[in-house]
Amino acid sequence: MYGYDEPVFLISVVAKVLKIHPQTLRQYEREGLITPSRTEGKMRLYSQRDIDRIKMILRLTRELGVNLAGVDIILRLKDQINEMEREIEELKEELAECKAQGYVPKNRAVVARKNNYEIIIFDDEE
Repeated sequence: MYGYDEPVFLISVVAKVLKIHPQTLRQYEREGLITPSRTEGKMRLYSQRDIDRIKMILRLTRELGVNLAGVDIILRLKDQINEMEREIEELKEELAECKAQGYVPKNRAVVARKNNYEIIIFDDEE
């Protein structure tokens, strides 16, 4: 079994599975919506993550009528949300660790705010 991010599918296979023309996949790549991996011979290889992203693009364009410029904006915003959610989880873990240890490191500060806490990160550039 291959990993979710492992590029193993050729463009012809992806096009057949998704019932689209290979040229559509090339257009999505030109538009910057997908970035398949390449073999040394420059053949495109797609991962399951790529396929899922293409399915989302197809849903946005076919079912919701979004144009490719709109799809680009939606995908960028989705990526930003995912990154921010990851950062929030890291900060929650860091805050829980500070609470468990009973102190805050010198390069951090915890600010109480109506039963919520925030970690403020100071850059030590001195």
